[in-house]
Amino acid sequence: MKAALRLIYPPQCIACGTAVDATGALCPECWRDCDFITGCACDLCGVPLPGLAGQQENVTDLRCDDCLTAPPPWQRGRAALVYGDVGRALALSLKHADRPDLAEPLGAWLSNAASALIAPGMIVAPIPLHPTRMMKRRYNQAALLSDRLARAHGLTHLPGLLRRIRATGAQDHRSHAERHRNLEGAIAVAPRHRDRIAGRPVLLVDDVMASGATLDAASRVLAAARAGPVSVAVLARAVKTL
Repeated sequence: MKAALRLIYPPQCIACGTAVDATGALCPECWRDCDFITGCACDLCGVPLPGLAGQQENVTDLRCDDCLTAPPPWQRGRAALVYGDVGRALALSLKHADRPDLAEPLGAWLSNAASALIAPGMIVAPIPLHPTRMMKRRYNQAALLSDRLARAHGLTHLPGLLRRIRATGAQDHRSHAERHRNLEGAIAVAPRHRDRIAGRPVLLVDDVMASGATLDAASRVLAAARAGPVSVAVLARAVKTL
């Protein structure tokens, strides 16, 4: 049956639709233009550190300039892709183009990138959507990714750990400070899960990190709820352009 389906519906590149050999793969051109973060990266926010690209990728305790100046409230972080070109197109397709099917291959990339963060007893949780936005989109792209990651590493997945208790406007075109103010009081820990996270490491998952304001707000409410060390994993990391 699978062979017959492959003849009728041959696998397509998840980015451009060109025929490929395997389901969930990229064609050679899109692979070339997809900027995977495989070299050294900031151990806090996951941004690639090109000056150290020749060093071993599992080196830890590296910091980008921003994290040295103002460290985020989480312990460690990783990202699978740079948010640009094909990486940006895939992240936007998952989020806005009704492509939940992308969560499986993209989640596999994220699971691999987050391997260094995995700890015994860790809980995996996505950044939540406000109920009104959830009704419009019909799925939470971060929850799809976090489910795939949790299954890959055999971890407990708590998609309802965090709640959006206040609707927030889009973060686009806001300054760094405005993005953080926009998230104040917007995220809370679900009361029914407070006892489950006490003292346990938590891995927060989101699709894109730009300023880190959303992950910052979520990390702070987890700390206030007495969770253990918090790490973050994102599909795509925005980087500064020269």
